[in-house]
Amino acid sequence: MSEITAAVPADATPDGVVVAESATARGRRARIALRALQVLLALFYAIASALPKLIGHASAAESFERLGWGSAGMYTIGVFELAGAIALLIPVLQSVAAMALGALMVGAFIVQTAVFDGQYAATPVILIVPLTLIAWARRRHNADLLRLLLLLRRRM
Repeated sequence: MSEITAAVPADATPDGVVVAESATARGRRARIALRALQVLLALFYAIASALPKLIGHASAAESFERLGWGSAGMYTIGVFELAGAIALLIPVLQSVAAMALGALMVGAFIVQTAVFDGQYAATPVILIVPLTLIAWARRRHNADLLRLLLLLRRRM
C-alpha cells in the first residue's frame, strides 16, 4: 500500500471525503465530550455554586436567611455541592454524583419557584439535563460501586 492511500481513511471516497466514520472513532469522541461536560459541571458546582456558600458570601447568606435556613443550611448545601463536584470526577462515583446533584437541583427548582417567585428557576432545570445524561451514560459504574461496597462490607 502506498503512503498516499495509507493516509486516506478506508471509509473515504477517492476525493478523500469521509462518507461514514467508524463507531470506534465516534464513541471515542462521545466519551471525550462527556468527560469534558463532567469537568465543566464539576468546575461550575465547585466554584460558582459551592464556593460562595462555603465562604459565606453575602448574596448566598442573604438567600439562606430569606429561606429561614441560616448559615447551617448554606454550609450544608455548599458541602453537598462540593462533594458532588468532586465525585463527578471519580469514575466509580460519576453516575451516583450526577443523580445526587440532579436531586439537589429538583430541590433548588422547588425553592426557586416557591420562595423566590421563580426568578432563577430555569438554572436548576437546565442543569438537570446534562446531569441526567451523565447519570445514564455512566450507569455501568453503579454496578462497580455496588461491588466495591459489598466487598467493603464483607471485610468489616
